[in-house]
Amino acid sequence: MSTFDNKAYARVVENGIQAVEAVQELRNAGYLSENIYVIDHDEDRTGEIAEVARANEVGIEEEGALSAIANIFRSRGDELRAKIVSLGFTQSEAEFYERELDLGKVLVIVSRV
Repeated sequence: MSTFDNKAYARVVENGIQAVEAVQELRNAGYLSENIYVIDHDEDRTGEIAEVARANEVGIEEEGALSAIANIFRSRGDELRAKIVSLGFTQSEAEFYERELDLGKVLVIVSRV
């Protein structure tokens, strides 16, 4: 939808159920499914939420090949911050969101990148 600006949007929710609801709300507001991502601190749970919500996981296409390869050697926190930055957020924003993920929350993102 052309009326939205180019800044990425993020919403922190408490759990997977709220993440699915947030994704649906974004779709209803006109955001395209291919621009909606979910991130959870647990990689398996990210996949499960993404599947149920019909949203995306951050992958090589979003991160770039070098960053995706580097993630093999990164801690989970470093990997999550790199994924968040790849979707259009600053490093300090990524640090904030990663701390929220550490608390068991889920991140729903609309990417403009």
